[in-house]
Amino acid sequence: VYALASRLPANQYAFNLCEDRYWFLVSFAALLINRQTSLLPPNRAIHVISEIAVGYPEAFCICDTNQHELRLPVHHIDNISSDNAHKPGIPPLIPARHLAAIAFTSGSTGIPCPNPKYWKDLVTGARMKQKRFGFGEGDKQQSIVATVPPQHMYGLETTILNTLINGVSVYTDKTFFPLDICNALNTVTEPRILITTPVHMKSCVHSEIDWPKIDFIVSATAPLDKSLANLAESRFNCPVLEIYGCTETGSLASRRTVTDDSWLLYQGTRLKQKAVGYYAAGPNLPNDILLQDIVKPVDSRNFVLLGRNSDMINIAGKRSSLADLNIRLNRIDGVDDGVFIAPDPGDKTVTKLTALVVAPSLNPDEIRKKLALMVDPVFLPRPLILLDKLPRNETGKLPRTALLEILDNLRNAN
Repeated sequence: VYALASRLPANQYAFNLCEDRYWFLVSFAALLINRQTSLLPPNRAIHVISEIAVGYPEAFCICDTNQHELRLPVHHIDNISSDNAHKPGIPPLIPARHLAAIAFTSGSTGIPCPNPKYWKDLVTGARMKQKRFGFGEGDKQQSIVATVPPQHMYGLETTILNTLINGVSVYTDKTFFPLDICNALNTVTEPRILITTPVHMKSCVHSEIDWPKIDFIVSATAPLDKSLANLAESRFNCPVLEIYGCTETGSLASRRTVTDDSWLLYQGTRLKQKAVGYYAAGPNLPNDILLQDIVKPVDSRNFVLLGRNSDMINIAGKRSSLADLNIRLNRIDGVDDGVFIAPDPGDKTVTKLTALVVAPSLNPDEIRKKLALMVDPVFLPRPLILLDKLPRNETGKLPRTALLEILDNLRNAN
């Protein structure tokens, strides 16, 4: 960390684009001790980074792979030796109000927006998750394998901050396919924790792999279907826990999906109702933050998630959420992946929906017939388009811009 810190440019902001989780952690810590700020884009796409960089004209990039396309100064990590680096006897103290990072929204509904993260708030949040999940407890050091990148808020909290603050170990290479994940789990020592998403979990559940012992699984980034959680608990013989949160707030609550319909807030976190909706407040938040989801409190510590504000649609006077429709679509036997698309996220009175589906053994009419058993006819997608794969990003999300681009290309082709 000190060897890298001594070599970095003095500019305040740096895109931490390291793919290897170890080098991301080293870079993150080096920027901390230099009192610099990590910029965490929602993905490493060149146009996304360029878009963000407009607001930070002096920013540079830290990379562990070749990034020839970037039109920004690049500091490439290679052959760093700590032989001549300053080695303090104790860990460095970081000011509580240091702006440690700026995390950007995924861009699924528009241009990425900055969300400042101060060191005190990140540390407090890590300790809150330690109390909820028991990270760092026990006689043996826990080992984490993750399928989410460290630049994403979920990945930052569960792998990077969990390591720095709670003392867990983390597997550093990228894991994506089921065999990658299984090999990584076999590489690390027990007790093992898998940090993942519903998309990755579905692939693992349906794979023909002998899995090693896992103590528990954590899922986030998209709603987890209870039937998939049941399959995962049976397949891996361990609890599947789900985290609720967003880039703006970090994680706020959790539940065991197979047994709990409501979410339990972290200790010290609370919801405040105001005229425009519910705000999250807590010791890890610098101020009250408006939630983009529709929630219904059960009591002071529990709430039910009803859907996302931008997710709610109204067709012929009937309301539903795209998230619920997506869950039902993906329950269909033979559907490997699928997503509903509304014409405009701001239009609450759409007349028809489109669906993009990966289902090699089914045709559109078969899918619609099975879907009609689960949803109101007004929500049946027209058109329903079969694809070889969907444009999911590293966290398993489907940016709306990528989906609309597919629709435009299909229209132009016809």
